[in-house]
Amino acid sequence: MIKILKKCLIITCLSIFLFGCSPTDSQQVQNSVPTPISTSANQNQVDANSPPEDSIVNANKVVALTSLSADIIYRLAPDKLVAIPGSRLLRQDKRFQDLPKVSEGRTPPNLEKIVALKPDLVIGANGFHDRTLNKLKELGIATQITEIDSWESLIATTKLLAKSIEANPDSLLKKYDTFLDNIPTSETRALVLVSNQPVLSPNKDSWTGDLLSKLKIKNITEKIQGKSANRGYITLSEEKILQENPEAILVVDPANRGVLKEFQSKSFWKELEATKNEKVYSFDYYGLVNPGSIDKIEETCKRIKDIFG
Repeated sequence: MIKILKKCLIITCLSIFLFGCSPTDSQQVQNSVPTPISTSANQNQVDANSPPEDSIVNANKVVALTSLSADIIYRLAPDKLVAIPGSRLLRQDKRFQDLPKVSEGRTPPNLEKIVALKPDLVIGANGFHDRTLNKLKELGIATQITEIDSWESLIATTKLLAKSIEANPDSLLKKYDTFLDNIPTSETRALVLVSNQPVLSPNKDSWTGDLLSKLKIKNITEKIQGKSANRGYITLSEEKILQENPEAILVVDPANRGVLKEFQSKSFWKELEATKNEKVYSFDYYGLVNPGSIDKIEETCKRIKDIFG
């Protein structure tokens, strides 16, 4: 019974970390294996990794429920984006200041606001906006589910959204390619810590892990499989971190909430090689855990290349 309660606590904490900042701030990260999505012309609900031809709609009015999909649509065809989520990333971006917000804080998207806009298409995140999208679908509004858990899914999603609004994604895809240019060769063994309660680190089945792989970073937890419901992250003990003794550590500290200071206060921390050599780096949640926006992805790639170059 104790083991079961402990496992439930870990899963709950992971969910809070990935989605707790606010639904719209963390909805891009979907690291577990998605439930298979049935696709048909009647459902208008598609998986970005393999969009069927008959599920694509020629949308002129798009509501985006994720910051990344809003960013992609705006870059492809700004006049077709009619509403956005209440993400702090978008609030800080002048491009989106005049667009209505259909969600805010921890509240689900406002169905009345969405319906009133009479959209041709509403885009949400798999596993997070399912209920909202299903209700919209019942009302005859086309929906698309996206899931960004790898670089390949980012490309597939961009192509899908471009096709949905009849736009050419080539310039945007070329921009993505530049993020992976001039990758330095590094033998440094790195550890990424995305949470401190519990201590979580990404393996290869997450956006974080896949991005590190694309940037040729030696992620020491890349091949470790966890036992939680979300297979993209594993829990680590202090003993395991000491045993692995990473040469560099990237700590995700959303909005400087003090996560790094919490780690620094632990007795084992000063014994690590990364700490002794001052190779500990604080990262924002966006870009490294949640793609968030294209600019955040670019910023994160550049900083990682600078650190390991």
